[in-house]
Amino acid sequence: MPYKLSATLKEHTSDVRALSSPTDHLILSASRDTTAISWERSSSDSKFKAETVLRVGSRYINSVAYLPPTPDAPKGYAVTAGQECVINIFNLQTPRDDPDFCLLGHTENICSLDVTAGGTIISGSWDKTAKVWKNYNLAYDLKGHQQSVWAVLGIDEDQFLTGSADKTIKLWQQHKVVQTFIGHQDAVRGLVLIPDIGFASCSNDSEIRVWTLGGDVVYTLSGHTSFVYSLSVLPNGDIVSAGEDRTVRVWKDGECSQTIVHPAISVWAVSTMPNGDIVSGCSDGVVRVFSESEERWTSAEALQDYDNQVASQALPSQQVGDVKKSDLPGPEALNTPGKKSGEVKMIKNNDLVEAYQWDSTAYTWQKIGDVVDAVGSGRKQLYQGKEYDYVFDVDIQDGVPPLKLPYNVSENPYAAAQRFLQTNEISLNYIDEVVKFIEKNTGGVNIGTGGEEYVDPFTGASRYRSAPSAAQSAGTGQYVDPFTGASRYVASSNTSSTPSAASYGDPFTGTSRYAGAASVSPPAPTPAPAAVAKILPVKSLVTFKQANVSAMQSKLFQFDEALRHEISTSSLAMYPDEITLHVLLLLILLLLFFLRGHHAPSSFSPPSP
Repeated sequence: MPYKLSATLKEHTSDVRALSSPTDHLILSASRDTTAISWERSSSDSKFKAETVLRVGSRYINSVAYLPPTPDAPKGYAVTAGQECVINIFNLQTPRDDPDFCLLGHTENICSLDVTAGGTIISGSWDKTAKVWKNYNLAYDLKGHQQSVWAVLGIDEDQFLTGSADKTIKLWQQHKVVQTFIGHQDAVRGLVLIPDIGFASCSNDSEIRVWTLGGDVVYTLSGHTSFVYSLSVLPNGDIVSAGEDRTVRVWKDGECSQTIVHPAISVWAVSTMPNGDIVSGCSDGVVRVFSESEERWTSAEALQDYDNQVASQALPSQQVGDVKKSDLPGPEALNTPGKKSGEVKMIKNNDLVEAYQWDSTAYTWQKIGDVVDAVGSGRKQLYQGKEYDYVFDVDIQDGVPPLKLPYNVSENPYAAAQRFLQTNEISLNYIDEVVKFIEKNTGGVNIGTGGEEYVDPFTGASRYRSAPSAAQSAGTGQYVDPFTGASRYVASSNTSSTPSAASYGDPFTGTSRYAGAASVSPPAPTPAPAAVAKILPVKSLVTFKQANVSAMQSKLFQFDEALRHEISTSSLAMYPDEITLHVLLLLILLLLFFLRGHHAPSSFSPPSP
């Protein structure tokens, strides 16, 4: 039987980035809306409901995992991590606002988590390391990758796999590298164990590779047309993958047996249940469950509505191939069966170009959208041998040549922004500003459902949204370089943007953040800088739910070191007695953590005076 929609879980308000489905009755999801949700299947109607919303801090949660039950936690533990650089562990039996344990040690965004059968936790981070935690203490620090560690996998309690943006996969025996797997042409994004063979990996190169632990490639799975973000394995050994081409694909015996198209920009995560159901998490904030069992399929009306959502999407021609309308066949071409699952065919239906995908399980062509700009418009720009819809010049510093930012309308802006930052060795902390820049300079792609617009809580930048804003639709507005604030790309009419009244200021510098929307005002000869609300000094008590003490200590001494090496500021550096006071304050902070029931940060060691 083919996989069909079983459940649609709507509670998140932004991209679902990670999933775990350890039992038939439990799903854990993590989102860019700063929350993780525990979904439990009701015994009365067999429907999943949001049982617990876990929220710590105010930044993206990018990874989630599950710790098996213990006598103290009959339901097990949810493990979450993200931009806060802290691993939080919650008892699902008695969830609280504050986590039961906090593991500190990473210094940048934690983008991957895994848990072994024995309860060992493995984490991967943008700080180029992976860490292994046993009994909530740091056991091994895995250092060796040259770039961010995007994927981690526990083979057993002493063997681990890590995948990185440096295009390699490493096998570790405790803290030592015993094998490096080379073959992917881009960042490695996901890893999964394959019974009786070894493991599988997926990459931004759009390929899935199956390896032995000895380093041999058994076979390669090709079919995705863009980044492959996530992998899982069904109980029967079939591989399931999810990616930027908005599909979940099921692979049987080395071939794609079914392609499940989603009405979203991208499918960030996929997980499988013991009963064989598939769970997906998408950029539209929705968690979906698909089942092979007809008894678990949703209603016929809901299935039809889902098919209609998929069919109504607007696809950029770059995603399905650039052809001339005059060369396309009519609807009669759909009478010829496809050759394999996932094959895409375009037809001309009056003045419309429609895209259909072959579903080998249902033996029919499924409409996946209407193709826009499919006439070979010739507006492509060439950059480093590849064609792009846009190649922007980004000024990062006066007197320095601008950097090139290539972008296709079929891409996820976050993927393009990440590529741009990594290529130019710029901190990934700027990713949201770059995304904002891309969205303001392009009309976006009309893919997704719902009209709600989501806003980055830190920069105010809108994420990849379902429809362009009014300013974008009109094709007007002044666009701002995300690094210098200088306007370089200006529409035909010379307009300027005015920050909204609700704009927030950086609490450290006082500068205003990127506003989620901008009004358009007549041009002024010399625009005056926007007034900024005064943030400092802070005169009221500010509380923190948690703190990365190690990172705080490191940053404080970094500032002190910079002051010492400048003649003009050396007098501002800390004296020995001030350093002693600093140590005392950190010890007091640690004591407060103990009193609140947090686990001690294993990576902290007070500095010597």
